[in-house]
Amino acid sequence: MSRPIRVLVVDDSALMRKLIPQLLERDGSIEVAGTAMDGSFVSRKIEELRPDVITLDLEMPRMDGMETLREIMRTHRIPVIVVSAYSTQGASATFKALSVGAFDFVAKPRDAASSRMEEIGSELISKIKAAAQTKLPALYTGVPAGTARPHKPLVKHRGAPNRIIAIGISTGGPNALQYLLSQLPGDFPAALAIVQHMPEGFTEMFARRLDECCALEVKEAQSGDLLLAGRALICPGNRHMRVRRMPMGDMVVLSDEERVNGHRPSVDVLFRSLAQEYGSQGIAALMTGMGEDGADAMGAVRKAGGVTIAQNEDSCVVYGMPRAAVERGYASRVVSLDAMANTLQAQCVAERARAAKD
Repeated sequence: MSRPIRVLVVDDSALMRKLIPQLLERDGSIEVAGTAMDGSFVSRKIEELRPDVITLDLEMPRMDGMETLREIMRTHRIPVIVVSAYSTQGASATFKALSVGAFDFVAKPRDAASSRMEEIGSELISKIKAAAQTKLPALYTGVPAGTARPHKPLVKHRGAPNRIIAIGISTGGPNALQYLLSQLPGDFPAALAIVQHMPEGFTEMFARRLDECCALEVKEAQSGDLLLAGRALICPGNRHMRVRRMPMGDMVVLSDEERVNGHRPSVDVLFRSLAQEYGSQGIAALMTGMGEDGADAMGAVRKAGGVTIAQNEDSCVVYGMPRAAVERGYASRVVSLDAMANTLQAQCVAERARAAKD
């Protein structure tokens, strides 16, 4: 039997330092090696306890979470899962932490005594297991330092898209999406609909951050938003999103149906609507993430004649969702994150050339 995953819990709340270990140790494959009340204790605890994974609260006195994270990334290179507050400030700090090198995050409920702590515990356990198995170089996949931020063109009227691109992504997604979308031009001829596994309250901030660094227009989707050339719509947390052909144009429709594959939003829901509505005009891409959400529905897109693309293992933080699609034979192309933008552009520009010829 392999040894348990050793976890160091860092949180300034005495209640959370008690609750989180209780939740984690219900899983026999995890051992809480110790706790720390703030960042000033972390380096000594790491040397003493040799943890495999660290959970880190960002809001702490003295040496705060962000400073602590930078120190861990600089000197220890241990995967860190951020335990984030449900707030605008908490969301902003979380995305900053992911850009610094945090593996992933969970959002703790405002009331630590609430029944949602059980759900948070399950999510944290699955992410700790994924973090412990991650190859270190993949932890830091993101936007390379010095990447130029493209000029955002002033587009008064975006036209109808020539293709609809649906993207499913989870762990490692914020950095990977920022890299991908920043490589696409403002006059990109296709529309993008994106499901990123992320809790409610974080996706609006995420979409704003992407919009600031991309030539594309990026926004959190609302039901009825049009799918337009050069626009990327991010599904809100805790909603499902479908793409639809309607008399007034291509659009997204949101719903509150039950979870699919344990997720809301679910990539499966988005991909199945893409297959049904757009057939050979659809492009489905599965990128870094845990689990199998989207894999079976990618098969539906391929059967309908659409293009199916999976991110390759070497450039994924977690090669779960893409692996499931590749192993089932549903991915027609497997490409690195570096090549993803060129692959999408080649598909869409070829389509524009065919349309012009016709």
